[in-house]
Amino acid sequence: MIKGQKAVIALEDGSTYVGKAFGAAKTVVGEAVFNTSLNGYQEILTDPSYFGQIVTMTATQIGNYGINADDEESAGPKVSAFVIHALSPIASNWRSEETLHNYLERHNIPGIECVDTRAITKKLRVHGVMKACVSTENISPEEAVQRARDWKGLVGVDYVKEVTCAKPYTFNFDREKCRTFTVPGTHLYKHKHNPRSFHVVAFDFGAKRSIFQKLIDHGFQLTVVPATTTAKEVDALKPDGVFLSNGPGDPAAVTYAHESVRELIKRYPVFGICLGHQIITHALGAKTYKLKFGHRGGNQPVKNIETGRVAITAQNHGFASSKDTLEKAGAVVTEINLNDNTVAGLRHHSLPVFSVQYHPEAGPGPNDATYLFQSFYDLIDQSKKTPALS
Repeated sequence: MIKGQKAVIALEDGSTYVGKAFGAAKTVVGEAVFNTSLNGYQEILTDPSYFGQIVTMTATQIGNYGINADDEESAGPKVSAFVIHALSPIASNWRSEETLHNYLERHNIPGIECVDTRAITKKLRVHGVMKACVSTENISPEEAVQRARDWKGLVGVDYVKEVTCAKPYTFNFDREKCRTFTVPGTHLYKHKHNPRSFHVVAFDFGAKRSIFQKLIDHGFQLTVVPATTTAKEVDALKPDGVFLSNGPGDPAAVTYAHESVRELIKRYPVFGICLGHQIITHALGAKTYKLKFGHRGGNQPVKNIETGRVAITAQNHGFASSKDTLEKAGAVVTEINLNDNTVAGLRHHSLPVFSVQYHPEAGPGPNDATYLFQSFYDLIDQSKKTPALS
């Protein structure tokens, strides 16, 4: 038990912040990022897109409603370390099964509290994301800075292979249990009950469980496949459509996925989100680039250029698609992030292919973009009524 002992987070620029430890006794390195969500810390911890990253939460107190197995987005936390201002002394919620401290300790993830998270966030916003080290093992701040500087970083690194599934499987889940969680007597979101099922092959680049649950809820049957699955192997599964999930790391490094998707978009309706959106970008022959500090939180405004509709979205990514190269590659930019005008959505000018740079399943986050799952269903349905892709 190391809770309350001295801990440190150090950035590559030499900045150090000393606080108190919780979770596991461990020293780790990773990319320092921040998330502006007010809740959903368990979903953030277990989102595979955070693999290799040290996450700072901007909300003041974390851990107040505990942890429960139903809210996990994957098998345990995927962050390298967790940085917060204040750890709640109690976990008070009827769904809670254990405290945040015990959860991180059990999964061997270090946490640090009682540091100035606003100062860390401001530094990352001004200077960009940095390599970092978190230690709850009482190493010196100077050693922590050196370990941060020695880390190789994320650019050019394929982390997808670290989080993808080992082999194909059928995602079986009770459809009623896939609906948006609500307190009895309320209902946050309604959609039509699709009368038939479509078989979708879902690429697991580091997918969140709630994404697959949304697909099930909208009438899809899912075969989940590893990131390295080839187009020929997908053909053998005879899908009606292909889904490309979120995931961690540099999208330019996942070249095997670019090759598979380049073939698949010629034959199937395709829907991609987050990393899946970026992989479609590369498959079309366009490029991605690293953002200064990324988009991570549940309050990112996105405008659909074609409809004028504005949605508040949940996002978690550090790379973006290049608008100029997309348009040259035959894609139509459909949505933009209103904070910085980066590309937030695209569709192919003639093929049934579209993608978004956010999380329409919204776990955590708002429900504004849930309609996209219905759009995917309608796209497949329409493709069945038109001549085969060639």
